[in-house]
Amino acid sequence: MDPKLRPLFEAATRPYASAGKHAWYFSRGKLRHDPVYFALLERGLLPDGGRLFDLGCGAGILLALLNAARTEYRSGRWPEHWPAPPLQLDMHGIELHADRAGTARKVLGDAANVTSGDICDVALSACSAVVVLDVLLYLHEAAQRKVLERVAAALRCGGVLLLREADAGAGVAFRMTQWTERVANGWRGQPWKRLYYRSAAQWVRLLEELGFAVSAQPMNEGTPFSNMLFIAQRLPG
Repeated sequence: MDPKLRPLFEAATRPYASAGKHAWYFSRGKLRHDPVYFALLERGLLPDGGRLFDLGCGAGILLALLNAARTEYRSGRWPEHWPAPPLQLDMHGIELHADRAGTARKVLGDAANVTSGDICDVALSACSAVVVLDVLLYLHEAAQRKVLERVAAALRCGGVLLLREADAGAGVAFRMTQWTERVANGWRGQPWKRLYYRSAAQWVRLLEELGFAVSAQPMNEGTPFSNMLFIAQRLPG
């Protein structure tokens, strides 16, 4: 890990010790090995204010990182040349699994509002940002579109959706991603659970149909996977 990130890494993961060893180790593993979390901050992709929804937030790792970023920035411990983190975001997480949502609530306290619920059904109020990381692959195509339609309806004009999914058109890297997900589902006791992928071009086309201006960036640095980050800005209308 880049030494400049160590203080932020420690600040974000330290609260997970209160939720048990598994939560602490898991949070540290995700932040150490998954490039997307720090990339959102380094690239300044989130707005400074308004409401943020993290759909499928799990144990709240992104929200914990954003909360730690505020403290680190205000204390003068911030990576040089990075933009300021979002300091005024009203943070909300929605998580299907009650145990993960419970961990997030314990770790975050009053820094974020975490709700146990299904992202296909939970109401989304007006917001300036929505983050969906590695979640839609668990929903069939019609449900994927339904969720994104609801996101588009909730986002204010100019608001941003940050969506990360695997690129099904990425050849060997995509097959590696598929294999890893199958193994993970095996550990969860669901080895034959069907997953639903799209190519990067198909994701872009779907988002454009729903009223977004979209750019796609690889988000697999340091991994063998085919993950892409889709940065989608809500257009007027």
